[in-house]
Amino acid sequence: MRTLLVVVAVLFSTSIIAQSADAVLGKWETKNGKSHVEIYKKDGEYYGEIVWLKEPLNEEGKPKVDKNNPEEDMRSRPLKGLELLRKFEYDADDEMWEDGEIYDPESGDTYSCEMSLEGDDKLKVRGYLGISLLGRTTVWTRVE
Repeated sequence: MRTLLVVVAVLFSTSIIAQSADAVLGKWETKNGKSHVEIYKKDGEYYGEIVWLKEPLNEEGKPKVDKNNPEEDMRSRPLKGLELLRKFEYDADDEMWEDGEIYDPESGDTYSCEMSLEGDDKLKVRGYLGISLLGRTTVWTRVE
């Protein structure tokens, strides 16, 4: 009977951790309201891509592209569908997603990044160079 209780307790605690880790999944509006990013899980890590743009077309009426990318051959890829969050892992002790990267299409720069939830509908996203103290935090709002 004790063994059964231990197994049930372990399974229950594992499901709570998995639920906490997956709490970040969904669509988020960026701070400036210019885009929505969908966060999804792939191979045990968390990624995010642009799924909506407030202004999807450029001055010529064509879909906006990654024109500021430092790699010339990447500058023609569309912003919609662009993966800007990569390779986040959930740290249950700190209740945050860390060791990931965020790409900023406005500058063409990639930063180390960590994310944490504030309640169910606010996501703190901190991009930084080197150490977390040298960075900037924005807050995204859940849309789905």
